[in-house]
Amino acid sequence: GTQSPFGGRGRPQTQRMPGTDIVYELPLTLSEVASGTTKQITIQNQGMPERVTVKIPKGMTTGKKLRLAGKGNPGAYGGPRGDLYIQAKLLDDPVFSVEDQDLVTYKEIKLTDAMLGATISVPTLDEKQYNLKIPPGVKNGTRMRLAGHGLPSMKGAKRGDLYVSIHIQIPKHLTAEQKALIEKLAETGL
Repeated sequence: GTQSPFGGRGRPQTQRMPGTDIVYELPLTLSEVASGTTKQITIQNQGMPERVTVKIPKGMTTGKKLRLAGKGNPGAYGGPRGDLYIQAKLLDDPVFSVEDQDLVTYKEIKLTDAMLGATISVPTLDEKQYNLKIPPGVKNGTRMRLAGHGLPSMKGAKRGDLYVSIHIQIPKHLTAEQKALIEKLAETGL
């Protein structure tokens, strides 16, 4: 029988190489991270745009990654595609700063409220207002904790906390009346 030119020891099989992974940094707002969201993103697949729908779970804070198997770069010689990793990047929020799962918000209170105590209104993530009791004699920079008002966890564990950082306004300019009253206070040894 005639032998095929490629028969027998033929040329070596070209190695099928898996494609490389893609890391896609996705900016998210605080409310998107708090409640979870669905995002449409566009990645390049062999120079062609490809739309991918990504379901962002609750609590996906900065640096946390989501793996979408088989959505990465195509492999060489028919190898499988790599994976696509969505990496969260939390956008700055005007009201809250984020420390892991905890949130911090700053509230300025009047000097008299700091001395006498007060109830102040604090914003929470679900856009409700929380009435927080400030004890008399609170110190500047005190952090008051609202348990469970922080961000949810991706693993479904308990939520983080919300810390309210208290800043006491020291008036720079006093009216004559205020100055006289404070001088009276000073006489009492305060």
